Amino acid sequence: MTELSTVLSGMSFLEGPRWRDGRIWVSDFYTHRVLSARADGSDLRTEAEVPQQPSGLGWLPDGRLLVVSMRDRRILRREPDGSLVTHADLSGHAEHVLNDMVVDGGGGLWVGSFGFDLMNGAPRAAAPLLRVAPDGAVSVASEPLHFANGPALTGGDLVVAETFGNRLSAFAIGEDGTLGPRRDWAAFGPLAAAEDPFDAIAELTVAPDGISAPDAEGAIWVADAIGNRAIRVRPGGLIDGEVSTAQVGTFACALGGDDGRTLFLCTAPGFAEHERRDTRLGELLAVRVAVPAA
Repeated sequence: MTELSTVLSGMSFLEGPRWRDGRIWVSDFYTHRVLSARADGSDLRTEAEVPQQPSGLGWLPDGRLLVVSMRDRRILRREPDGSLVTHADLSGHAEHVLNDMVVDGGGGLWVGSFGFDLMNGAPRAAAPLLRVAPDGAVSVASEPLHFANGPALTGGDLVVAETFGNRLSAFAIGEDGTLGPRRDWAAFGPLAAAEDPFDAIAELTVAPDGISAPDAEGAIWVADAIGNRAIRVRPGGLIDGEVSTAQVGTFACALGGDDGRTLFLCTAPGFAEHERRDTRLGELLAVRVAVPAA
């Protein structure tokens, strides 16, 4: 691996990195923008403005962008004229803010939610994944999860990071998009027991946050929100690679670049909203890795 380089700086809090059409796409929470840039950070564009805070990104088969609008619990769709419309309203299915999502090749998607008021330290509560079918139908897709975070598709499975679960969970995907029973894809330690989220953080071995799509060997890069690092994890939980971001937290990651060997990392000094909202210390970093994206 080579040294880290800075792709973007002066951001609030970056999440949801995706590589598409020769560009890195990312959401900046507190400036309410979806951004894209070339791999070196040049040609920075605002792709969408999402007043209720953007998070997970994806695309329909016809190329239209989908964006999680966190606070009003909607999935937005960017039309060819650039306007944003409601693709799905999940406010009746999720009590707290939405989080990251993944879109499948048929235009269906799965999205997680916080399940509780993290930023104000409310007691932890689990919440299920939600499914939005290609026809717009919304359904509960999984058992309650311990803070569902980055999702990825691998083979016939959906893999989801459970931040307070100390694990990545996998679900077999049925032909109709329904999910089979949860199983461990990688377990790093026991579930956190404390109800207070900040006490629970201290119990974690790894706090898996955003994750990459699988690389060419089937491994997944995992942003460890408590370890100031990203780790490369093989099915079963073997950690066989690590990138340190030193004194700043790592909250999401994605493989991309023209040859698939660039690992993009969303970093910030911390995740607390009251610290990040009015500061511009978030960065997108990049490092070259040995195994390319699948």
